[in-house]
Amino acid sequence: MAQRVCIIGGGVIGLATAYALVRDGLPVTVVEARDSLGAETSFANGGQLSYRYVAPLADAGVPLQAIGWMLRGDSPLKLRPRLDPQQWRWMAAFLAACRSSVNRENAAHLLRLALLSQRTLKAWREEDGLAGFHWRRNGKLVTFRDAGRFAQARRHLADPRQQQVLSAAECAQLEPALADGPFAGGIHTPDEEVGDCHGFCRQLAARLEASGLCEFRLGQTVTGLRHRDAEVTAIELGDEALAVDQLVIAAGHRSPLLALPGLRLPLYPLKGYSLTVPVGEGHRAPDVSITDYDRKIVYARIGEQLRVAAMVDIVGFDPAVDPARLALIRRQARDTFPEAGDYDAAVEWAGMRPATPTGVPLLGATAYRNLWLNLGHGALGFTLACASGQLLSELIGQRRPSIDLHGFNPRA
Repeated sequence: MAQRVCIIGGGVIGLATAYALVRDGLPVTVVEARDSLGAETSFANGGQLSYRYVAPLADAGVPLQAIGWMLRGDSPLKLRPRLDPQQWRWMAAFLAACRSSVNRENAAHLLRLALLSQRTLKAWREEDGLAGFHWRRNGKLVTFRDAGRFAQARRHLADPRQQQVLSAAECAQLEPALADGPFAGGIHTPDEEVGDCHGFCRQLAARLEASGLCEFRLGQTVTGLRHRDAEVTAIELGDEALAVDQLVIAAGHRSPLLALPGLRLPLYPLKGYSLTVPVGEGHRAPDVSITDYDRKIVYARIGEQLRVAAMVDIVGFDPAVDPARLALIRRQARDTFPEAGDYDAAVEWAGMRPATPTGVPLLGATAYRNLWLNLGHGALGFTLACASGQLLSELIGQRRPSIDLHGFNPRA
């Protein structure tokens, strides 16, 4: 009889892992603290499936640039130092990773994972008929306001075979909503994709429920892990102990609360914000996904809505919406795309993106024989979810993984 896999976390990472396991015939239990699935960081993220733009935040020059950002009122980065050793350890490790050589190496790891994720989602869509989450291959255009940054970007394309350098006029021809915009030019990647992450979670949940191999335990918080002889024996759900055969931790930024002796989980939440703007007749929302490089804002057309997402706030564990940050996003979006939608009716959201200092997720086995990690995807959770789930299923099923896992090993 196949061993049952218990997954802690019902966001896009946990659900993609469950789906990959069930596809391979393994029974699964998904434990989620919320009463619904995909209801936190997966709920209203940027929506871009950005497979070739995966360079980590940590890079040479970022610390100095961040100081400049923090002196501005419209900064895309906000840092609030706290009396929190976890924050200081994370920041120290982040600064240590801010080197060009480290960034290039980690970007290569992420690109390898991202391209597998694109192939895996394609297989799920075509072989399983997975749909219903506004998926499109609409392409992505990274636009530059500053001519100097544009020139630098032209010299350092992530994938020259798949990317096109466009002038300002060519950008406007590709995406008419950019006509008369303040951009010097852009980098276009035609085969990038877009989708509704929360809708994707709902579709995965429906398939899992219909499979007969998946049990959901919603509204139940894991309060501890029991272990013996380097093996997890049960998870504690208040007064209940649920025995486990195999356990995957995919609980996002709260995962360090479940760390066992000898298990280091260097995660910290990077708070991000989004507006979901209704698009009606007469509006001129961009159809191509847009990343405003200088303002660090992404735009994605998801059905009859425009998702506008931005900000990296390193401010602790409070998930509350900051009205000033959302007001800034709304003002800058209106300035760039004044006719894109009904900004006054936009739905506001904030989410806690679980990030490692290097930007590379923790993916794979631990020192505990039956404990696996699928954590720390930062702002790339939706982009990397399918590959991460597929790799976990391969590892748990003792099959050769689809890609080299160097760089992702939680034991390292």
